[in-house]
Amino acid sequence: MNITNLLNFKSITKLFSIAAILFVVTLSTGIASAATTPPTPPPGRDSVCEGIGITGGDCDATTTQTSVSSLVANVISILSWVVGVAAVIMIMIGGFKYITSQGDANSINSAKNTILYAIVGLAVALFAQLIVMFVVNKV
Repeated sequence: MNITNLLNFKSITKLFSIAAILFVVTLSTGIASAATTPPTPPPGRDSVCEGIGITGGDCDATTTQTSVSSLVANVISILSWVVGVAAVIMIMIGGFKYITSQGDANSINSAKNTILYAIVGLAVALFAQLIVMFVVNKV
């Protein structure tokens, strides 16, 4: 095993160690916040109908219709999640390519471009979602 392989192995282990630490910290803060806030029970149908009756509404209408704007908002939200997950995966692939490039200029350039394009794609998806939500809310 030469020194280049040893350095790459150390870089890879550092990367995975940092990722594991971030995962544990994120998980522990989520568990701690879940343990400190007790869940509130959802209101029952009777209490909701009483509230509607106070405002002069009728509780007999149980049909729900989905509007086009809510459908578009749901589709855009799902697509944004898919694009976000794909961008994070591509950033991880770019980082792995960068770590395993072994000083080759072409490999380093390819890895940097992968990371850059993933970040640009994530930003475009974010702004596209903001624009669509703005238009849907105005219509």
